[in-house]
Amino acid sequence: MSKSQIATGGIADDAVTTAKTSYSAFPFRNLIINGDMSQAQRGTQTTGIGASDGYFTVDRFQYTKEGSPSARFTMRQDSTVPTGQGFASSLKMDCTTAQGSLSAGDGFNIQQKIEAQNLQLLRYGTSSAKTLILSFWVRAAKAGTNVVWIYQNDDARSQAQSYTISSADTWEKKTLTFAADTTGVIDNNNGEGFRISWWLGAGTNFTSGTLATTWESHTSANNAVGQVNHADTSGNDFYLTGVQLEVGTSASDFEFLPYDVNLNRCLRYYQDFDDFILWTTALDGNTTDRLGGSISFPVPMREAPSVSSTNNTGTIENNYSRVFGYSVFATKSSRGTTTNLQDMEFDAEL
Repeated sequence: MSKSQIATGGIADDAVTTAKTSYSAFPFRNLIINGDMSQAQRGTQTTGIGASDGYFTVDRFQYTKEGSPSARFTMRQDSTVPTGQGFASSLKMDCTTAQGSLSAGDGFNIQQKIEAQNLQLLRYGTSSAKTLILSFWVRAAKAGTNVVWIYQNDDARSQAQSYTISSADTWEKKTLTFAADTTGVIDNNNGEGFRISWWLGAGTNFTSGTLATTWESHTSANNAVGQVNHADTSGNDFYLTGVQLEVGTSASDFEFLPYDVNLNRCLRYYQDFDDFILWTTALDGNTTDRLGGSISFPVPMREAPSVSSTNNTGTIENNYSRVFGYSVFATKSSRGTTTNLQDMEFDAEL
């Protein structure tokens, strides 16, 4: 056969698999946003976390506390990552004030909330409901049993699965299976569908029952049974990256998205105009003291966002927040002067 000739032949249908092709048969299969921890619009580090819930560094991942814990953490977008896996960033929780003994109602975790309309493919509440696979890389100073808990908001149902960190200070990949829910129904809207929580410590209000390894009506005592306390010693750290939640019965390789695509998905929930100044301009020719200005968001937000800003000059008279943008009217004492708003943050998190 010459080099210019190609022999043809039959290929069995079952011999062609997704793994042998060069494309993804299910793009955007990861229901988690920013699972590679690459986006951190709010900043790369916040200290003294623990007294209140909040989004502090890595986009879409929230610190949440229960009760009144005295433990404090530094939350950081970190460069410590598992070798050879393609990740550049991780989320790090570093305990800076220890709490060796947790009160019954105390607890803390890292969580991501998922929009309900993004979960309709799960077909929950029907006989064809889908099984979920959660995979992630984790590393911690403290080995032992840990829990990931999923709460379904619309019907107040939950399921939890445990995993073991086998070796301290060593990256380990974990894969957990969450059974389908043929009972609970997730509403088709832009509200909260799931919250997925990685517990870091939990008091007996959350550990005294039996771990809810199948879907059940939510019972707090079943949320985090067996969970170790990552805040029992100052200096304990906990790292997380490569988080992927997908339909199926086995985990696929992490779905890396282009940087701009990942950023745009985060912008639906939070936008930071830290280096942007909104200068208002004369608007009403008959009134010398009314000025107005507006911003169009690069990505429409989940809902009309709450707005925080630094009002450097002038006084805001009215402002209007919408999913597509923000406009403001401000007052000034005389024509020819300006009002500006600086360090604007627009928040539409779940």
